[in-house]
Amino acid sequence: MARIDERSFSGAIDLSFSAASQYLPIAEHGVVGDLRTIALVGTDGTIDWYCCPRFDSPSVFGAILDRKKGGRYRIAPTLGVGTVKQLYFPDTNVLITRFLTPVGVGELQDFMPVGPRQRLTRRVLCVQGEMSFRVEVDPRFDYGREAHETVVHEHGVVFKTPSLNLALASGIGFEVGEEGVRGEFTLQPGESESFVLETVAESHVPHAFTPEETLRDFEETVEFWRRWLGQSRYRGRWRETVHRSALVLKLLTYQPSGAMVAAPTTSLPEKIGGGRNWDYRYTWIRDTAFSLYALLRLGFTDEAAGFMDWLTDRFRERVGHESGPLQIMYAVDGSAELTEEVLDHFEGYRGSGPVRIGNGAANQLQLDIYGELIDSVYLFNKHGTPISHGAWSDLARIVEWVCENWDQADEGIWETRGGRQNFTFSRVMSWVAVERAIRMARQRGLPGDIPRWSAARDEIYHQVMSKGWNAERGAFVQHYGSEVLDASVLLMPLTKFIAPTDPLWLSTLDAISKELVSDSLVFRYNVEASPDGLRGDEGTFSICSFWYVEALARAGRVDEARLAFEKMLTYANHVGLYSEEIGATGEQLGNFPQAFTHLALISAAANLDLQLGA
Repeated sequence: MARIDERSFSGAIDLSFSAASQYLPIAEHGVVGDLRTIALVGTDGTIDWYCCPRFDSPSVFGAILDRKKGGRYRIAPTLGVGTVKQLYFPDTNVLITRFLTPVGVGELQDFMPVGPRQRLTRRVLCVQGEMSFRVEVDPRFDYGREAHETVVHEHGVVFKTPSLNLALASGIGFEVGEEGVRGEFTLQPGESESFVLETVAESHVPHAFTPEETLRDFEETVEFWRRWLGQSRYRGRWRETVHRSALVLKLLTYQPSGAMVAAPTTSLPEKIGGGRNWDYRYTWIRDTAFSLYALLRLGFTDEAAGFMDWLTDRFRERVGHESGPLQIMYAVDGSAELTEEVLDHFEGYRGSGPVRIGNGAANQLQLDIYGELIDSVYLFNKHGTPISHGAWSDLARIVEWVCENWDQADEGIWETRGGRQNFTFSRVMSWVAVERAIRMARQRGLPGDIPRWSAARDEIYHQVMSKGWNAERGAFVQHYGSEVLDASVLLMPLTKFIAPTDPLWLSTLDAISKELVSDSLVFRYNVEASPDGLRGDEGTFSICSFWYVEALARAGRVDEARLAFEKMLTYANHVGLYSEEIGATGEQLGNFPQAFTHLALISAAANLDLQLGA
């Protein structure tokens, strides 16, 4: 629930839009999508982020990154809103925003039907009283860089550019402004009005959607999400929370390829005013591997198979490439070119520039991805479909590459830009890569150089235990020769590298608890103690908090784990979504919503259920 400043909704009719000159908190958004792209819907009725036709396309509405130049699409009552409540229609990704006003109750339903036609539908209903609404649609194509033409028709408007045409169909009349359109309408109890925005051909003429048509689309979209969620096998203590995370993960999946984006936004800051602003609208090998694990646990085998197909396609690429047989991230269609660019004309969220599109970290060397990749293949081979001959041959080639290249410095899981290091976590995951390949080969009788692989596995293990361990700190540290603690090592017992009750691990867990944990919130590492080539500091990482929960549970500290987990649930926003980080005052920061955090939540909940005897 969000309480909207009374000043934003009182006085003259157009004062309802004065709040648009400010930035909503990141957490004051819900998300809708159609498995190709998403829209962020604020609690004030504003869509301030929407890329079309897919996640990584240029933005059409981008006011969350620049309140003046980004463009927005807002529907809200014209007078006197007291309280706004936002929720998801149960077990769906259909979002409802309810306006409780002195004169009545209005409801805004946002959804995107999943199908061949890409539609963003906003359905407005009057629940009680007589309600007047105003709509403003101000598109800014190509991140505000491309001018458009607005053509008014009897039943809507068409926004035209050389690269994209969008039609807005509605039964109300619009007035054309400088770069957008305005309209007002009044509803009686039980009446509704719909606005359908869709990609169209240049010659398209909008038609007014009847109430019956939009109601049918609404019901079919509700049924789609409920039918999908009905496949879940999760019956644990946190069903609603886990299922919301599953719905988020499905929403972030690009249906044509089966790939999942890390987040649907770019450049939402890790700290207000800082420079740690990155484009997450791409598919990381790491995230996809963890996604496969989480969805298999919940019983979503079709999605897991889709991710596996996408990963298998990546096996065959980049043979002989100097950065290894895999790139750390790809576009959702599998393309590898992700050139990073700064949008100097955007001020950034609350002035937090730079705004970046593309991601220059794509060509970094991050050795841990091979462990996550091969572990996910191992799990799918065990719980899904046995690996094919061709896929095994490609995977064996990757294992050979890891055996030859594991003992080198890299940029690590956190994609630092301060130079390569011998990161402990990268070595641990290199061990995982080889160890899981050996398991698969032995279980299935698959061909492989087992003696060589076993020797590499053992060498990696002994090196980590001798060089990754810092006796003075009493802990495994961020990289060899360092005294810095790093939350990534929380995955050591989760990957079975070390027993969760091993004295060395328990000592590490205690050290992390004392230095990196604040209540249930966990920092990645001490930024001041470990310069990473980036300016500014950051908040706590929500994914690390869920790793911490699982590490506590596996160590037998179940009561601590449950308390930390329950506390972390209070940091979700009003509809159960998490961004990447939690700031010093409890605000959500970073790209939103973040898949990795919801993946870790699912894993932590499932493991806690196991420890508690679910």
